[in-house]
Amino acid sequence: MLYDDISWQLLPLELGFGSGHACWRRLRRWHMAGVFDQLHRLLLAELHAADALDWTRACVDASHIRAKKGASSHRPVTGRPREDGQQTSPDLRR
Repeated sequence: MLYDDISWQLLPLELGFGSGHACWRRLRRWHMAGVFDQLHRLLLAELHAADALDWTRACVDASHIRAKKGASSHRPVTGRPREDGQQTSPDLRR
């Protein structure tokens, strides 16, 4: 069974990475230094160069997108019928 989260204290010492606290500190330092952002950009660039990205299935997780101040909270949802019975355009972009 795969886990998507474990306590740092439960990280087995047999893996040879040190204590859970040491691993947490390393990951925190790498995060603060931007290592994972750089790695992500590099991976995307390599995949793009190899024409291995299929953007037709891309999605955005809105929980990580900052809402602009003053944005309307009553924006129509794409593809859903409006109150006047019309269909909103899938190409509608704001």
